[in-house]
Amino acid sequence: MEGGQAPRVAIVDYSLGNLFSVKHACEKVGLQPFISSDKREILAADAVILPGVGAFGDAMECLRQRDLIRPLQDIAESGKPLIGICLGQQLLMTESFEFGRHRGLNIFEGPVIRFENPVGPNGPLKVPQVGWNRIYRPDYLKQRCVGDCWHDSPLQGLRDGEYMYFVHSYYVKPADPSVVLSITRYGHIEFCSSLRKGNVMAFQFHPERSGPQGIQIYHNLARLIIQHCHKEEIRRAA
Repeated sequence: MEGGQAPRVAIVDYSLGNLFSVKHACEKVGLQPFISSDKREILAADAVILPGVGAFGDAMECLRQRDLIRPLQDIAESGKPLIGICLGQQLLMTESFEFGRHRGLNIFEGPVIRFENPVGPNGPLKVPQVGWNRIYRPDYLKQRCVGDCWHDSPLQGLRDGEYMYFVHSYYVKPADPSVVLSITRYGHIEFCSSLRKGNVMAFQFHPERSGPQGIQIYHNLARLIIQHCHKEEIRRAA
């Protein structure tokens, strides 16, 4: 980002993403998004969003065919904001057991597993989970913070128990509980609904389909991306 221009955000196109609703949400909060499958363009962006719907194995194969696996891993290591949405969050994990066993990007250690017979107060629940569900602060955050436990995160300013929109049959199970940003319950199953490790952030739900609260997440992401751009400008000028 130079000369006061809006940060350029690459939305990765690997034929399995909900691209245009993500692009519209980015535009709404003042970012400058573009859709690309060109690794040079993606690496040159100020931030990268990895969206996704569909099957994990197909998605990894599409990323492999476009030679995007190593570039995405390099972005995660570089300190540049990398944001996963829905299947995009799952792809950041070590592996998935959806229709076999498939290696992921391994940016977060841990598997992606299927909802196994979730049961609610009125009996068995359908899989996939489709619709609105709540996100909550995990206990470890509540224990170590005073005030907004989501301060300076993509969820800053949201209430504990806010509703978000989900569509999924699988969920991530990170090995390190300290990367869990929010949890959600589907019947008797409690699962990680968002993650953060430094510059890498991801959501199982769709912020761009979650109304005003979802747009608040995009506002927060824009703020974090701008902060990163300013730090990079200062570093390059030093």
